[in-house]
Amino acid sequence: MKGSQEPFAVGILSSIVSSLANRLKTGNTVCVIGAGTMGSGIAAHLANLGFNVTLLDLTTQSVHACFDRAKAAKPPHFFVRGTADKIRLGSIEENLDWVKGADWVCEAIIEKLDAKRSLYEKLEKLIDEDALISTNTSGLEISLLAEDRSESFKSRFFGTHFFNPPRYLKLLELIDTPHNTQEDHDAVATFLEKRVARRVVPALDTPGFIANRYGMWSMYHAIHIAEKLQLSVEQVDLITGPFLGRPRSGSFRLNDIVGLDIMQDIARNQFARCSEDPYTGTLTNPKSMDYLLSQGNIGNKAGKGYYDKIGNDLLSFDLITHAYRQRIEPNLPTVTDNLRKPLAERLRIGLEARDEVGEFMRLYLLPTLRYADYLKGSICHAVQDFDRVMQWGFGWEAGPFEMIDMIGSQAVLGEAKQFYSVEGQLSPNEAERSIILREPEYRPLSDYPVVASQGLVDVRDLGDGVRSIELRTKMGSVPPQGVEDLHAFLDKEPDGRFVLASSTKVFSVGFDLKFFLDAIDREDWLGIETALERLQSLGEKLSQRRVVAALHGYALGGGLELAMSCPQVIALSDAQIGLPEARVGLIPGGRGVTMMRQRCQDGPQMMRDTIGLMTSGFVATNAVEARLNGFLRDQDKVTFHPDMLITRARELALTVEPVGSPEWKEMPPFTAGMVDERLKDPAFTPYDVFIGEQLKHCMVKAASYDECLQLERERFLLLCQRPETKARIAQMLETGKPLRN
Repeated sequence: MKGSQEPFAVGILSSIVSSLANRLKTGNTVCVIGAGTMGSGIAAHLANLGFNVTLLDLTTQSVHACFDRAKAAKPPHFFVRGTADKIRLGSIEENLDWVKGADWVCEAIIEKLDAKRSLYEKLEKLIDEDALISTNTSGLEISLLAEDRSESFKSRFFGTHFFNPPRYLKLLELIDTPHNTQEDHDAVATFLEKRVARRVVPALDTPGFIANRYGMWSMYHAIHIAEKLQLSVEQVDLITGPFLGRPRSGSFRLNDIVGLDIMQDIARNQFARCSEDPYTGTLTNPKSMDYLLSQGNIGNKAGKGYYDKIGNDLLSFDLITHAYRQRIEPNLPTVTDNLRKPLAERLRIGLEARDEVGEFMRLYLLPTLRYADYLKGSICHAVQDFDRVMQWGFGWEAGPFEMIDMIGSQAVLGEAKQFYSVEGQLSPNEAERSIILREPEYRPLSDYPVVASQGLVDVRDLGDGVRSIELRTKMGSVPPQGVEDLHAFLDKEPDGRFVLASSTKVFSVGFDLKFFLDAIDREDWLGIETALERLQSLGEKLSQRRVVAALHGYALGGGLELAMSCPQVIALSDAQIGLPEARVGLIPGGRGVTMMRQRCQDGPQMMRDTIGLMTSGFVATNAVEARLNGFLRDQDKVTFHPDMLITRARELALTVEPVGSPEWKEMPPFTAGMVDERLKDPAFTPYDVFIGEQLKHCMVKAASYDECLQLERERFLLLCQRPETKARIAQMLETGKPLRN
C-alpha cells in the first residue's frame, strides 16, 4: 500500500482500482488539457504512439496558436507531419465535455494551485468514473492539488511529470498519494512504461519531486561556483560535459535550453516551500543570471542567454564584464587528456588536479553529492530511483550515489558507507538494504556477454536460444574483412536464430569509405567489384537465415543494406535510416538499389519518387518516416520504447523465418520519362543528376533481379572512376560534410 486507509474505504475503492487497471490495459483515448510547451509536447508524443488525442486550452484561439508553435518546434515533436492533423483541438470554455469517454485525462495547465483546483472541480462532474486523471505539475504537491475532491477522484489522481521535450526524454516521475492503492499505482506505472513508452521512476510527494528539487539546485550551484572562481562559461561547460559523464551541453548551454525564466520560477517555488532545507540559499539568483533576466536574454527561446549566436559566430557571455564576446576555446588538459578514461578515473583525476578543473570540481561536485545524501531520505523511495532520475532526465552517465561509491564515501561524506553492494542498495534511511532493480527487459546489448568471436564479429547470448551478431568496428562501419567474417560465421551457423545489432551508439554508418578511396587511388577496380559481390551475396545469405536486424541511431548505407536483407527489421522510433550514397558520389552497391527497386515497383510514381530520394541522398529522420519511404517494409516493426529494442528483437527472432523475394515486375515504358522530369529539380547539382541517371538505368531498365544486381555493380564502378566521386568521398572523410559538385 502507498498509504493507509480505513477498511471501509478500501473496500469501496477496490472495484474502482480494478476497473482503472482494466481500462488502462486497452484504453486508447487521451485528453490533454493545457496546450503550452509541455501539454502540446505530451499530446504530440501520445499521438505518435497511436493514441486518439484531444488537446484543450483556455480558448480556441490559444489552442491553435500554441499548437502551431508545437508543429514548428525544433527538434520536431512529430515523426511525420500528418500525425498532427489527427489531434482534435478545442477550448476549455466550449469543449470541456470532450473529456467524457477519455481513458486518461492529463492536465498540464499553468503552475498555479488555485487554477488547477478550479479545473478539477469542473472535471470531476464530467470524467468517467474509471478514467485515470493526472497532472504534469513539475513541483506542486499532488495531495494539495486533490484536496476537496471526492475519494473516487483522489484514488485515480496521480502526478505524471514528463520531461521536456516528451518525445526525446524518456524519464517520467510518477507521484502518488495515500489515496492510491498499490494495485492502482502498479497499473498506472505499467501503463506508462509499456504503452506510453517512458521509463517510470516513483517519487515522493514533496516540492519539486526528485528532478527539480535536486537537478535545479545542481544547475544553480554550478553558476555560483563559476562566478566565485571567475571561470568562463566555456571552461565550465567543458568540465561539466562528457568529462563528468554528462551531455555536451554542460551547464550554461543547459541553462539556455531550459530557460532562465523557468529556472527562476522553479527555484523561487522551492525556496519558498522548503524553508527547512539549509541548502536552499543556493537557489538565489547568481549575478549573471539576474543581469540576463533583466535584459530579457532568457536563453534559446529568446535567441540569447549565456550564449548568443550571430550568423556563424557563437558569442559567450562574460560572467565578469556582463558583455558578450567571441568564444574562447578552453585550454584544460586535465579534461581533454582524460576523456577516454572510465568515469571513476576521470572523477578521481579531476578532484586531485591542482588547476581550474580541480578547484571547480572540489567546490562544485563534492557539495552537489553531499546535497543528494542530505535529500535522499525525504524525496525518494530508493537511491536507485534518485540516480535514475539524474541519468534519464538529465543525461548523467552515473547518478550521485553511484558517483559517491566511485569516489569513496569517506572522501565525499566523511564517513564510510557504500550505497550499492552485492547485498543490495542502501535504503534512503540507511536502516536496511533492498534489491537493486535489474529489469532484464530493458537491458542494452552491451550488457549481454560476448560468448564467441569470428574475426571482427562478436556473438552475444541473448537467451531463449537467440544470439546477437555484430561487427566490432567503429560506429558499426562495414569493412570488407567484416563482410568475410560474417560470411564465415553464417556458414558455420546455418540454423541459428540471430539478431543483427550493434552495441555502439549507432547501428551502422555504412560501408568503409576509406576502402573505396584507397582502391580508387590504386585504380583497383577488380577489388571494388569483388567487395560489392561479397556484400551482395552476404545480403542474400542473410535473407535466407533466421535473422532480425535491430536498428538504432544511424542505420545507413552498406549497414542498412545488410539490415534490409534480413527477413525482419525492428527499428527504434528515432533511428535515422537511409541510403545516402549519392552524398559521396555513389549508388548503393550491396543490393540496396535492387531491393529498393523491388519495393517501389508497383507504380511509376513510386519509382519516380524513390529515385528522387536516393539521388538527393535522403535519410529519414525517424523510423516512421523510413517506413513511408520504403526503407522499412510492412512486416518490419517500430518500437517507441527507448530501452526495449533488444528485447523486442529477441522476441521476433524466436519466430522469424526466411521470406522469399517479391515477384519482379516490368516497369511501363513511360517510367523513364517520369524519372527524367524528377531529375530536373533545380535543387540537384549536375553531378547529382548524373548519379540519378545511373539509378534510373539500374531500376527502370533491368529486366530481372540478377540483371539489376549486375547493373548496380557496373554503375557503382563507373561512378568510382569519376573525379567528382573521388572528391565527394575525400571531403566526407575529411570534414564529415557532403560536397555539392
